[in-house]
Amino acid sequence: MKCNRSSLAVVVLVSVLGVGACSGPEEPGPPRWRVEVIGSSPHDPQAFTQGLEVVDGVRYESTGMWGVSTARAADQRTGTETARVALPGRVFGEGMTKAGAIVWQLTWQDGFAIARDPVTLAETGRADYQGEGWGLCAQPHRLVMSDGTDTLTFRDPVTFARTGSVTLSGFRDPKPNELDCAEDGTVYANNYPSDEILHIDPQDGRVLAVIEAGGLLTPAEQKGAEVLNGIAQLPGTDRFLLTGKYWPRIFEVRFVEK
Repeated sequence: MKCNRSSLAVVVLVSVLGVGACSGPEEPGPPRWRVEVIGSSPHDPQAFTQGLEVVDGVRYESTGMWGVSTARAADQRTGTETARVALPGRVFGEGMTKAGAIVWQLTWQDGFAIARDPVTLAETGRADYQGEGWGLCAQPHRLVMSDGTDTLTFRDPVTFARTGSVTLSGFRDPKPNELDCAEDGTVYANNYPSDEILHIDPQDGRVLAVIEAGGLLTPAEQKGAEVLNGIAQLPGTDRFLLTGKYWPRIFEVRFVEK
């Protein structure tokens, strides 16, 4: 239907009824994918997981909650923890990533990121930022950060200075939380507070696919758990680790078309 004077009455009527008479058909959303589980291993059910990453055989994990937030490192092959550091006071830990010789850990509403030694996780510095900190991952020459909105922010991997941003498109009301920068240059994001994972092109913000990742835990395991949060590609493979807040297991999976 074209919008001209003869159709004005119809336009008014359908507007009152909440129908868009002059709008075209809605564009189809991004394709839906699913999770194929390869295996699982134990995960600390007391860990309020905020960040997850595997680099050079080390699994880095950040946990949150006031007074009990931590930064952790473990041997990916054996699961043996090699370092753990508590955040000071009531600082609330968020996403974490390794960028060169620095492990960066976000804080939620405290307004600063913590720079850490990649082996000991000891604090080596801080960098201030505006807004909230949610997810963080590293690409070769920049960091990608989420803040609870539909915008991803790019930052310098050494200074943490803001270098740009992109707004997500192609998906209604995205809320990216924990992030993983995949080896192919794309980004995966937990869509808070759902069991969906968004596959994102960070160059233009397009959501390329939506991965449905519900039902990983048994009903008994789900009773003490909260939302899915934690994605980490296993380097050199098409496999990822997935876990969540207070989850008793961590899963090795592939993302496959339906």
